[in-house]
Amino acid sequence: MTATKGLEGIVATTSSISSIIDGALTYRGIDIDELAEHATFEEVAYLLWYGKLPTQSELDELVGQLGNYAPIPDQVIQQIKLYPKDTNSMAALRTAISSLALYDEDANEMSPESNLQKAIKLQAQLPTVVAAFARIREGLGPIAPKQGVTVAYNFLYMLTGQEPDEVAVKALDQALVLHADHELNASTFAARVTVATLSDIYSGVTSAIGALKGPLHGGANEAVMVMLEEIGSIDKVDSYIQHKLDNKDKIMGFGHRVYKNGDPRAKHLQKMSKELGKLTGNLELYEMSIRIESLVTGQKGLKPNVDFYSASVYTALKIPRDLFTPIFAISRLSGWTAHILEQYENNRIIRPRAEYTGPVGQHYIPINQR
Repeated sequence: MTATKGLEGIVATTSSISSIIDGALTYRGIDIDELAEHATFEEVAYLLWYGKLPTQSELDELVGQLGNYAPIPDQVIQQIKLYPKDTNSMAALRTAISSLALYDEDANEMSPESNLQKAIKLQAQLPTVVAAFARIREGLGPIAPKQGVTVAYNFLYMLTGQEPDEVAVKALDQALVLHADHELNASTFAARVTVATLSDIYSGVTSAIGALKGPLHGGANEAVMVMLEEIGSIDKVDSYIQHKLDNKDKIMGFGHRVYKNGDPRAKHLQKMSKELGKLTGNLELYEMSIRIESLVTGQKGLKPNVDFYSASVYTALKIPRDLFTPIFAISRLSGWTAHILEQYENNRIIRPRAEYTGPVGQHYIPINQR
């Protein structure tokens, strides 16, 4: 046995959910460009769960289910109120989602029908949890979700207490589409490893959130915003980035292990960043990002990934930067649960081996001789 660092190049399972082939990302065989331009997030979630795009009646039914399931138990709200004020947003989300299982009488019911309903329920409740946490820590009361509106609309409404405008809803909805699934990424793999033991769907999603919390996965978009804030203005971009390049420092938001010619999702977020900048009358973050891309790609050949422009998009939507990764989780939950359902369908416990590199031929030494 020979180890492969980070399992790079290892094909660990088969899946019909999403693919990355020759730099093209598809969900159930549909190119991400088509979905980003034409599909709503609810259509994409349906596609991932059911393997096909919904009819209008099927979509209406799903939107209705998401609305019905969106409220969260008052006990979970009370728990969130007890979190320390400086609690990490992803730690809060991890804990709250795990707590939801305690108030779901079907949490341990493992039939395919029950697990699908729990996937829909989690998709509905996760945005409510994130918005409630964001308001509670500011000393504000949670806002109950609306019925019959999209996930993007409901989240912005619950976060701000105001009816969001159409452009903001469209921008967030497109971001959710772009982040919905990405083959066997770290958090998805973590979810599949957990449920491969026949643990419940809540445990699988909690494992995924724990993996997404890391800055090398979901936290990268927040790190991009930290960088933009450190730079401060367009006239300081060149010196800041050149210093990073000269010192061989990692510049967040660039490069991706599975894309050699650029992340196909990045161009949609770049366009969205520009549109939102024009709408708000402030293009500085967009212009700074364009200049950073020019320098990094020009000197290192690295191209931006999905995290790079999502930072300026979410900032233009007035979303606090420590909610960037929880929003990623809202989207990726659709993919996580699709993979969890697929794992249950054809399960075998995931148990790889390790290449041993420790000492050999050792013997026990009595304690009085050590």
